[in-house]
Amino acid sequence: MTHTDASRRPAPPRSYRWLVLLFISAAMFANYYVFDALNPVGPHLERELGFTQAQIGLLDSVYNIAALIVLLIGGVIIDRVGTKRALVAFGVVAAAGGLLIAFSPGGYRGMAAGRFVLGMGSEPLIVAITTAAARWFKGKELSFALAINLTLGRLGSVAADNSPNWASSFFTGWQPPLMLAAGIGGITVLAGFVYFLLERHAERTYDLGRAGEVDRLVLGDLLKFGRSYWWIVGLCVTFYSAIFPFRRFANIFFTDARGASPETAAWLNGLLPLTAMIATPLFGLLADRIGKRALLMALGSAIFAPTFLLLAHTTMPIFVPVAMLGIAFSLIPAVMWPSVAYLVDEKRLGTAYALMTLCQQIGWASMAWALGRLNDAASASASNPAGYNPGMWLLSGLSLLGLFFSWMLWRHDRSVPVR
Repeated sequence: MTHTDASRRPAPPRSYRWLVLLFISAAMFANYYVFDALNPVGPHLERELGFTQAQIGLLDSVYNIAALIVLLIGGVIIDRVGTKRALVAFGVVAAAGGLLIAFSPGGYRGMAAGRFVLGMGSEPLIVAITTAAARWFKGKELSFALAINLTLGRLGSVAADNSPNWASSFFTGWQPPLMLAAGIGGITVLAGFVYFLLERHAERTYDLGRAGEVDRLVLGDLLKFGRSYWWIVGLCVTFYSAIFPFRRFANIFFTDARGASPETAAWLNGLLPLTAMIATPLFGLLADRIGKRALLMALGSAIFAPTFLLLAHTTMPIFVPVAMLGIAFSLIPAVMWPSVAYLVDEKRLGTAYALMTLCQQIGWASMAWALGRLNDAASASASNPAGYNPGMWLLSGLSLLGLFFSWMLWRHDRSVPVR
């Protein structure tokens, strides 16, 4: 089939394209759910299986190690097999990871193996979904389509965090909630297969154009980025190295240190992605309207910095610092990721994002384990709430370092603004 023959075909109708978005977003929803299903199960893992908090943190670290391996491979596999096959294949791997986590016969080692497999499937599945969206949506439609896709993905996180409330009958032990997550993880396979059929039909009927490019890490370009870019990378690493490990232990902390019920703890943890679902697009629109991106990142960092100390050392109502976390979790990413596109040449944008994500994964992997290790070393528990303080100080240190990076970015960019 020649390019001329394909160009004579009509473009896919809007209804067809939104049907595609529905199914790839369903895969994203299930993918996020399986990843975050561990949050409300943490207390059960401690009580029933005797997991230490360092071990729970290490479950994130092995996921991050798998993600690092996949990131270094880049988009080669997706380029070679195509988006429709990659989406099915990585969906199968991610679903298999969910099954291994739920049915791990080897206790901790089996669960860690499941998290590793999940990382090998989940991260490239996100890349494949993004690449698929770039094939079906162009221009301003692409930004909106990706926003819808991300919103539905975060809905998966909200559903997982709040599962003790809407699926309370499953929380009779550690395994039933993870079996539920494994079942939901099967949606990645089903949605991927439907997408395969939709794209195969469209290739024979419509002109799809060229697929979007996949991010790759180009080592020779690492030293060519400006100072502003590296300040943003510093903020990215410190922010995500604090917020994601905290979310993994938040349910345990809220119940042990602040006396919340498991259902309330789940609801509070779920407020973070729920707030981000609503507020992130709004903050993005604000940044597009007024510019001043460096100042907005500094503002988000200033809101973020005191939250862990407020949680650990004050009797302030718990929803106040959690709300502050939710605002920061919405504002900083909404401004930070698009800002890179204003700082880096388009030809090197893929490398910039890949490097930024690589650094983020390294920081996240180390801090998830370190936070759990500190909690264990200080004997943190419901009978010793003060044992959580060293871990909260670690998170506070990271948030203050992020505030420093954002301040340096704002200071540097007063002469050359990040618009």
